[in-house]
Amino acid sequence: MQDYNTLIIFSTASILLALAPGPDNLFVLTQSMLFGRSAGFKITLGLCTGLIFHTTLVSLGVAAIFQTSVIAFNALKYIGAAYLLYLAYGAFRASSSKLEVKESVKLSSWNLYRRGIIMNITNPKVSIFFMAFLPQFTDPSKGSITLQMFLLGFIFILATIIIFGMISQLAGAAGRLLSKSDKVDRVLNLLAGSVFAGLAVKLALIQQH
Repeated sequence: MQDYNTLIIFSTASILLALAPGPDNLFVLTQSMLFGRSAGFKITLGLCTGLIFHTTLVSLGVAAIFQTSVIAFNALKYIGAAYLLYLAYGAFRASSSKLEVKESVKLSSWNLYRRGIIMNITNPKVSIFFMAFLPQFTDPSKGSITLQMFLLGFIFILATIIIFGMISQLAGAAGRLLSKSDKVDRVLNLLAGSVFAGLAVKLALIQQH
């Protein structure tokens, strides 16, 4: 097991990374504003389940496939981009209808959780990032590298839950105040649709390095 100084440094870095603007926390922000704090937290749990997936891939060495195989890398990112476009379509459609967002677009806990999972696991860059980031905090003299990687992944996930949970609470509260107006609801849906479409384009354009 790593020494405490290494774990403290890694934990601090993980919190800062979770706070840095990116696709995942932006996703939580928009969904929390639209569907509420609880919805945002369920999506956060889905995103963190995706992080478990990436941590496992990296710990077992499977993530190297995304770094070496253009076909695997592109297949995963295009699936993710297509899903984000599907979400964008749903948000744009909601914004153009006679709005009863909380009623007509009400999503089950499973659907929200699944959104987070799909959003995360279909981004091959997460696995590649973990493959570059986690090993920097491992030490062969401290025991099994695989177990160390899993420990680091768990700390990263915990930091993500805390930060994204705070984002979902704040964004959900803001969305609740704003959603009292149908006009604002439409704007929020347009904003969410634009965010999804932008994330889809960004994901589709990322290159393998």
